[in-house]
Amino acid sequence: MQEMENPSLEQIAAFLASSQEVQFRAEGRDDVYAWVDRTLRQQEYPKLGRQQKGLVRRYVQKMTGMSRAQVTRLIRQFDQTRAVKPTVYRRRRFRRRYTAADVALLVEVDQAHGRLNGPATREILLREFEVFGQAQYERLSTISVAHLYNLRNSAGYRRQRIEYTATRPTPVTIGVRRKPTPEGRPGFLRIDTVHQGDMDGVKGVYHINAVDEVTQWQVVGAVERISEAWLLPVLQAILEQFPFRVLSFHSDNGSEFINHLVAKLLNKLKIDQTKSRPRRSNDNGLVEAKNGAVIRKHMGYLHIQSEHAQAIDSFYRDHLNPYLNFHRPCGQPELITDAKGKQRLVYKQYLTPWDLFRQLPKPSSYLRSGQTMAALKQHAREVSDTEAARLMQQAKHELFRGFYPEARSA
Repeated sequence: MQEMENPSLEQIAAFLASSQEVQFRAEGRDDVYAWVDRTLRQQEYPKLGRQQKGLVRRYVQKMTGMSRAQVTRLIRQFDQTRAVKPTVYRRRRFRRRYTAADVALLVEVDQAHGRLNGPATREILLREFEVFGQAQYERLSTISVAHLYNLRNSAGYRRQRIEYTATRPTPVTIGVRRKPTPEGRPGFLRIDTVHQGDMDGVKGVYHINAVDEVTQWQVVGAVERISEAWLLPVLQAILEQFPFRVLSFHSDNGSEFINHLVAKLLNKLKIDQTKSRPRRSNDNGLVEAKNGAVIRKHMGYLHIQSEHAQAIDSFYRDHLNPYLNFHRPCGQPELITDAKGKQRLVYKQYLTPWDLFRQLPKPSSYLRSGQTMAALKQHAREVSDTEAARLMQQAKHELFRGFYPEARSA
């Protein structure tokens, strides 16, 4: 049926009384509303009587296919505003606080630091703004840990973004089987080795990981073999990299540390040697956790030939160790005992090992000869956390390129 031009009320009544099927064609909602507006104006709807208004209402309802409630709403709008227009709907939205630039900045920080957990990353963002004065971190410095994970799960963020060799037991009676008791003093080390896998029967490089129990100050080294001749020079260099005096040396029962040469070295330096107790898996748990969180995270699990041990050790000494101790926040455990006497560790505070060390009572009294707090503070403020991480990642990239020269030439 073709639309009638300005039909009279009699024609409308005749049309409604007929049984003709009506197919209303329109480009969209705007055309339908324009037709309703035109029809109500032509019929001078406000001046009509009650019966005539009902007639026009049924006419509009039949022509447009709208429900009675919809037609009533449009007529009410016409009575109030003398026009029928589509309502522009605006969804309620909260104001966006963190911009795309903030997401890109978070991606950059995660790439530099290797995507640490939420609390550690939040501490880095806060330090970048408050300690190092990086203005671009102002908004991210106030982000909560929960919302930080929301940004990591966002589409914008996602768009940008081997085996251990078991140590052999040894019957050598060296070292005391007990858990170290630092009593809040730095210098009680936990030490362990990490093997970079075998390939065709050839041993890979070995990593030596040493962590202070109180401050979590960490020093990592690399050695070609874990025999005494290879291990002693690297072990002595590791001990010298700690800024404070080393008082205790705790390891598991592997023969690389439980031997007479290592015992002689520790006795010469007046360092107490202890070893893990049987059926006490947590005795060396701190350094074993750092094996995965640091060494495996940065060096991976693939085989690395032992001939690269010296280059890896230089990378650790010049780049990774300073980054770990001055720029990477660590969770500080707090032992909580509930009403039933059950104990559990809670991580509420994240600090770098340097920040934790300088918060100790009289930290300068623990320093080794020739080391000063002023020198350590100056070293900590030379570069920001993220810049130190970026430099470390660049050095690591060059290090790994040296492992596979054929891939570099290709």
